[in-house]
Amino acid sequence: MHPKKLHKMIVQHNQSLFDRFLDFPKPIIAAVNGPAIGASVTSATLCDAIIASENATFNTPFARLGITPEGCSSVVFPQLMGEANAQRMLGEEGWVPTAAEAKEAGLIHDVVPHGDFTSRVQTFAEGWAREVEAGTRTRPIISEGRVAELKRVNAEESEALATAFLSAEFLDNQYKFLKSKGKDQAAMVFLVLKSLRPLWSMLL
Repeated sequence: MHPKKLHKMIVQHNQSLFDRFLDFPKPIIAAVNGPAIGASVTSATLCDAIIASENATFNTPFARLGITPEGCSSVVFPQLMGEANAQRMLGEEGWVPTAAEAKEAGLIHDVVPHGDFTSRVQTFAEGWAREVEAGTRTRPIISEGRVAELKRVNAEESEALATAFLSAEFLDNQYKFLKSKGKDQAAMVFLVLKSLRPLWSMLL
């Protein structure tokens, strides 16, 4: 695929994914019962509540992978848990909070025992559904008029992410990661892409 077309495709797909959460008219509850990584974390923070099992963890390894934040996380994370904790997760530290730590930081709404997870989430969701039906609960991002702002952030992040995915740093990090996992054949793909980058990057 032509590099410029690939860049455009990454932008469009990433932007479309998170715009779906922003455009959805009804409240959304995210239920997390294990390790959440990358987009599964950032998309959850675009929901109206995150209920987590005590076994859940939240990992956004963007800096380690050499890519930029996505899913409006550059704005939403600081709003939810302050700039310091946001940078701990999105920056070089790569903090991976447990469910309890995530609740204390303000990233999620509640933690429930793993054994009761399904029933507790079901009860919570039914309560929200009754409030929606009664007209007493709506999506805050809509009622507070934040959709346009977050869509703008999503568009900017999607552009930056596409550029990062085609960067030498990302290709090198992928090579090292796959190599460390013993996936030599897949690692070689990224090594070749990196070595040829001076040529194909001129087409971007």
